[in-house]
Amino acid sequence: MQFHRTFRRLSLPLALFLAAPASAFTACQITDTGGIDDNSFNQTAWRGVLDAEDQLGVSGRYLESEAETDYEANINSLLGGACDIIFTIGFLLGDATQSAAEANPDQMFSIVDFAYDPPLPNVLGQVYATDQAAFLAGYLAAGMTQTGILGTFGGINIPPVTVFMDGFVYGAEYYNDRHGTDVTVLGWSPETREGLFTNNFESLDDGRAFAQNLYDEGADIVLPVAGPVGLGSAALANELGVDELMIIGVDADLYETDPERGHVYLTSVVKRMDATVYQVIERAMAGDFSGGVITGTLENGGVDIAPLHDFEAAVPAELMAELDEIRAGITDGSIMIGGQ
Repeated sequence: MQFHRTFRRLSLPLALFLAAPASAFTACQITDTGGIDDNSFNQTAWRGVLDAEDQLGVSGRYLESEAETDYEANINSLLGGACDIIFTIGFLLGDATQSAAEANPDQMFSIVDFAYDPPLPNVLGQVYATDQAAFLAGYLAAGMTQTGILGTFGGINIPPVTVFMDGFVYGAEYYNDRHGTDVTVLGWSPETREGLFTNNFESLDDGRAFAQNLYDEGADIVLPVAGPVGLGSAALANELGVDELMIIGVDADLYETDPERGHVYLTSVVKRMDATVYQVIERAMAGDFSGGVITGTLENGGVDIAPLHDFEAAVPAELMAELDEIRAGITDGSIMIGGQ
């Protein structure tokens, strides 16, 4: 477990925190096991705190969880007045966050990729309709595959992971329906809820091995939904060449966060955790914080697919126009993902 920066110990009540000047406001983050520089959801969420430091004058702090057993201890170490708001990053921190929030009702919390039902009055959940953006990515991949086979795998079989995989499969199926093709997606079935999972968010070796297995079965485009594990898949694609294997990133635009292998990313399914974290900090500083949930969608910019970068010239104009139509259809409700 790593601790970064020095905490100022404060003992002011919550109401005074909310009325305090910006320089006195502290936003704290507890990462999941991928670490703060995971090129994925921890890093993207932390960018929201850094943006708040630059634009709102807050002070940012973070603790890294090296294992799931660190969650409760990390949260407890931030209690006692050092943090105006505590951000916990990831679905797996749901139980530990709930326990701490219920025991400390005057402490503001916000959790990424989790929403409580019923809501907790001092916890604001941040969730994302990533199936919307992944639907676009699946449609794009189905239109770009040369083998007619796509692949995907996840880190752990939990909803914030499988929602990407759902959208990816449904997007490819929608392409098939529209074009009369038979593109297959290996690695996940939305119906049976079974698929390929590394059971971790850390091992680049697993990312390489799972992508290799999918490639061996014919997949020429792979979506790894496993945080930094996907960097191992990108390393394999870099060695094979993009004519053999392309990767679709998740959470951040991996063309930018993994620049050494940026050329292997057809696109990325982007989850704007930085924007929602920043929004939560704004609410808390303004005294407008309350429990509940905020949802990032295509319509409000909370999710999207990244620019095509090096592949822009390779994607047919007709396919890009279809993606624009589909985006509009998802936004206005005329296209329902998975028939929902």
